[in-house]
Amino acid sequence: MEAASCSAAAANGAVGSQRDRSLVPERLQRREQERQLEVERRKQKRQNQEVEEEKSDFFAAAFARERAAVEELLESGESMEQLDEAAARLQGLQKLVNDAVLFLAAYDLRQGQEALTRLQATLAERRQELQPKKRFAFKTRRKDAVSATTVDAAPGPAAAEGILAFSPPLKEEGGGIGSGFVFGFSNVESQVLEKRAEELHQRDVLLTELSKCTVRLYGNPNTLRLAKARGCTLLCGPVSTSVFLEDCSDCVLAVACQQLRVHTTRDTRIFLQVTSRAIVEDCSGIQFAPYTWSYPGIDKDFEGSGLDRSKNNWNDVDDFNWLARDTASPNWSILPEEERTVQWD
Repeated sequence: MEAASCSAAAANGAVGSQRDRSLVPERLQRREQERQLEVERRKQKRQNQEVEEEKSDFFAAAFARERAAVEELLESGESMEQLDEAAARLQGLQKLVNDAVLFLAAYDLRQGQEALTRLQATLAERRQELQPKKRFAFKTRRKDAVSATTVDAAPGPAAAEGILAFSPPLKEEGGGIGSGFVFGFSNVESQVLEKRAEELHQRDVLLTELSKCTVRLYGNPNTLRLAKARGCTLLCGPVSTSVFLEDCSDCVLAVACQQLRVHTTRDTRIFLQVTSRAIVEDCSGIQFAPYTWSYPGIDKDFEGSGLDRSKNNWNDVDDFNWLARDTASPNWSILPEEERTVQWD
């Protein structure tokens, strides 16, 4: 009996050994496949990295070359034609940055955008220098000044003082945000303010220190900057290059542009069309939705702006204060669809 049991155990052991031996090639084969997959994955990662490095190197060289050309035009430009050429090349430089957003490191992207901002400010200053020397000042006839630029409002003297009509460049201590901008509204409260296409075309627009105002810009500016606004609504046609928003709160904007940058702003809704990524920095409570404002002639303004209406990255936002890629930034969000219905006019 014991002999039979031993024989059965031996037989079972032999079968188990044969099974184990038959599994060895399978395990080896599986390990080899996993090894090959890992090798291929590392190879692909290395190739992708090399491609990105090549793109970054190309961008750096192209950006430096075009930047030098623009700087030379701005330094030596003695005519509006030369400044127009600088503006055209500056738009090409902006497009180069926009196209590089997907592969460029955040630091390099920020450096490029800051360089563009400085060049745009210098361009505005050079244009102002070449304009005929005239003495411009705030109009003493407040009623006439207001009626030319506002609708549905009858402002008092304090509000009228803030309306700019081809006034000198706005300056702040230390050459701040107002430097070089020559067109817009400043220090106005509880008014409806408008500019038309013939006034806006390829102009650099500054709106600063507005409170509880509605601003409608029917046309195609070159750049737009809104600073120190409280409880305002801003509706703007297509902006050829950049829109800057700084130190604002409780505002609603509808803007279309190549680049949007929002800084030190809170509790603001932005209805956006942008061909590159929007950027927020030191912000909170920012909500984004697609651009929905329209007005007669907007199609013509889009054509003149050079913006691609089929490309809109309104919900692709970079937060320079939030580097965690696997967690959404708490500083901005998508405006729910049920809250996007707005009666603009």
